[in-house]
Amino acid sequence: MTDELVLVVPTSTVMAALGGGASWLGIRPAGELELADLVRRHGTFRPRAEMESDPGWKQVIPYPVLRDGDAWYLMRRTKAGSDARLHDRFSIGVGGHVNPGDGGLDGDFGPALRREWHEELEVDFVPDFRFVGLLNDDSSPVGQVHLGLVYEGDAAGRQVLIRETDKLSGSFATAAEVASVSDRLETWSRIAFEWLDGRAAVR
Repeated sequence: MTDELVLVVPTSTVMAALGGGASWLGIRPAGELELADLVRRHGTFRPRAEMESDPGWKQVIPYPVLRDGDAWYLMRRTKAGSDARLHDRFSIGVGGHVNPGDGGLDGDFGPALRREWHEELEVDFVPDFRFVGLLNDDSSPVGQVHLGLVYEGDAAGRQVLIRETDKLSGSFATAAEVASVSDRLETWSRIAFEWLDGRAAVR
């Protein structure tokens, strides 16, 4: 079977342009246009299996978070998933790779974002996603090879269902309910929740 091709950019190039020459932990509320420019100049598609263990490259991951007013769409992975490390872990993000069929080398991440949105969720709408910031976490081997573009959308009362219910469950939850499972949130989800919830608290 042909390995999945994913969009990547050189880690050193990303950090030089967006991190001032150094890595960072968390969300930087800027950088979408700068990353798009880096992708146009330095982006390429490479086999995912190789990239998962090569910190010399960052896989570009659009990572939308869905809200409904003050509620968060909280998903929980079941034990049916292939990766036992993710069993019973929670997530607020619907992340996925950028593949050649999405385009991407032109710096437009919208097609990949919308594809992943419909692959994961059974919905009849695409919210007006707003860019939040770039998410980076080099504290783990997985984080070292990924770079997230966090987006936020509002369901505005519309129905949202999980497509693969054998692997995932989901429903809207209050901020307190999300915080109560923070120790079981996937790392990117915890970073995104703490940043977004903290920003909301000071509005």
